Amino acid sequence: MQKQKKRFISSVLAGAIITACAVTQAYAKADALALTVEIPQLDTAEYHKPYVAVWLEDSARKSTQVALWYQIDKKNNEGLEWLKDLRQWWRRGGRSLDLPYDGFTSATKGPGTHEVSIDLSKADFKDLAPGNYKLRIEAVREVGGRENVVIPITLPLETSSLPISKTGKTELGKIRLSVQ
Repeated sequence: MQKQKKRFISSVLAGAIITACAVTQAYAKADALALTVEIPQLDTAEYHKPYVAVWLEDSARKSTQVALWYQIDKKNNEGLEWLKDLRQWWRRGGRSLDLPYDGFTSATKGPGTHEVSIDLSKADFKDLAPGNYKLRIEAVREVGGRENVVIPITLPLETSSLPISKTGKTELGKIRLSVQ
């Protein structure tokens, strides 16, 4: 009888420890995020890779830059000329940046799935006040369309709220924000 009691107490204790670990993990704060952005293959006569901007916007519309994909290899920096076509991003802080901005500028991406790593411990992110934010992904393509996908999030971001997925309609495909 004593052995059965010990086994029962051990199994209850083990179950409690496993549950506590699971709850702790579920409500842990995320330190690094992976943003996956799909650029769909479009069947058009004239296809150009889209310019894509990703930024985090607070309730006062102050932006924190995450990523910018544009044509950086054009001679005389001609690719900069078309950045204003990313209208929402341009108005929310893009026009005031000195480009290329180290850490988030890269070349345009073709059709496929592309990942952006967001290190929340970096200075730009770690000083953000707790509250409601919008992660915005904007794409525009020459001789094509434009699209803006918004993912509402709350900081500090808890891993239990992830992953979050949205799907664009034309210029953007599936977008997924998850713990890295």
